Amino acid sequence: MHILEELPFQNTYRRLPDAFYSPVAPTPLADPYRISVNPDAAALIGLKPEQMQRPEFVDYFSGRRALPGSEPLAMCYSGHQFGHYVPRLGDGRAILLGEVHDPHTGKWDLHLKGAGLTPYSRQGDGRAVLRSTIREYLCSEAMHGLGIPTSRGLCIIGSDEEVHREKIETGAMLVRLAPSHVRFGSFEYFYYTHQFDHLRTLAEYVITQHYPWLAGAPEPSLALLNEVVARTARLIAQWQLVGFAHGVMNTDNMSILGITLDYGPFGFLEHYDPGFVCNHSDHHGRYAFDRQPDIGLFNLSCLAQAMLPLLSDIPEEAVAQAQAALALYQPALVEHYAQGMRAKLGLQQTLADDQKLVADLLEILAINQVDYTRFFRALAGFAHPSADANAALRDMFRDRTAFDTWADRYARRLDAEHSDAAERRPRMNRSNPKYILRNYLAEAAIRRAQEERDYAEIERLRQLLGKPYEEQAGMEHYAAEPPDWARHIEVSCSS
Repeated sequence: MHILEELPFQNTYRRLPDAFYSPVAPTPLADPYRISVNPDAAALIGLKPEQMQRPEFVDYFSGRRALPGSEPLAMCYSGHQFGHYVPRLGDGRAILLGEVHDPHTGKWDLHLKGAGLTPYSRQGDGRAVLRSTIREYLCSEAMHGLGIPTSRGLCIIGSDEEVHREKIETGAMLVRLAPSHVRFGSFEYFYYTHQFDHLRTLAEYVITQHYPWLAGAPEPSLALLNEVVARTARLIAQWQLVGFAHGVMNTDNMSILGITLDYGPFGFLEHYDPGFVCNHSDHHGRYAFDRQPDIGLFNLSCLAQAMLPLLSDIPEEAVAQAQAALALYQPALVEHYAQGMRAKLGLQQTLADDQKLVADLLEILAINQVDYTRFFRALAGFAHPSADANAALRDMFRDRTAFDTWADRYARRLDAEHSDAAERRPRMNRSNPKYILRNYLAEAAIRRAQEERDYAEIERLRQLLGKPYEEQAGMEHYAAEPPDWARHIEVSCSS
């Protein structure tokens, strides 16, 4: 375990050529103070628990003092934003402090979000607001609790410094941990600027640092592309299974490691709505819930395009290899989703009509505006069809006859594999969370933090969402249906 001044930095990204980044120091927050610290994330970098309570902790993670061993930089990349290529993006309000290497947990970027102006800030102010910082901090921990690959939140540092968005808000910084912050857009930048030597260096770096087993492949770059396709397919299937929608699935927000990255506007389904758009700024619904699998393929196509020079010197061969890699996406996503849905339904075998059973269920959930998370959690208590045995489930539907018809099919499907209810229920509960980060829960924590300087709800939610599949005494109200005021919450790209 380490003290703050002795964290084992290696900073491999800083050893890359100058074109990959710009050295830049954080701009300190005014009069910073500790809002929340995540001991689970601190353990990933081997930080001693008592270190989080030192005054220097706030200084190091608010930009007031340089963390010994860190070499701050802003990463350079480009990307497709809402379908349009933007040639130069980069870290406009985030700074990579450095990379801590832990022998037990691996390499972790210490990424300071809201750290001030960088050469890539464009017209921005380089700051983050407390509202968006709380949302990312909580959601990254919620996703980890759900078993979905993600960045992690180490801490939130607050300040009374004013930041202008739709209105004046208070600023904050989030320290984010991730094995890497290399994005699809990192590859796009070097491809579209015709810096193919740097493109190859980037691929070699990613393989060496994160996919070392691919180094001995006959065609390492193709193997890398195949691996990223597979990981992204699995990730988006996992998102779909828990009802998560990423509000800004631009290529600059897609991780080369297949982890969830850059939480801005996001949302979990409440009543099942396949066309759910979580981002109020997404006026055309590009990133609607049911479009996210297709957007995943679009983003991978952009990555494949950027990697063409690495695949073959013969353009036709490079295109054919890229197309073959992309063809792996849909079957992988469908298979991961089908496996996950069988688990959510308590099914252990694969039968021909399972896809139809799922599709028909989702249709009646949508028509009846049934809460997605609450329904699947309650389904673990399903008994063979009778109005009395399944009254709680039936009451979720306006059209109870539609549920009865589906329930009869579901009961026959369970009988087909001789399913035992007592064994099935705990297994289903391990696949269907009771607690998710609903927008109103995050909003309640934000309001208490903004209006009362009360940060207890942030910690309460962090702990609750770390064990979303478990029954937690005294926490039933966090799994209740959202209140009426929750329908009016809007999140946008400033969130």
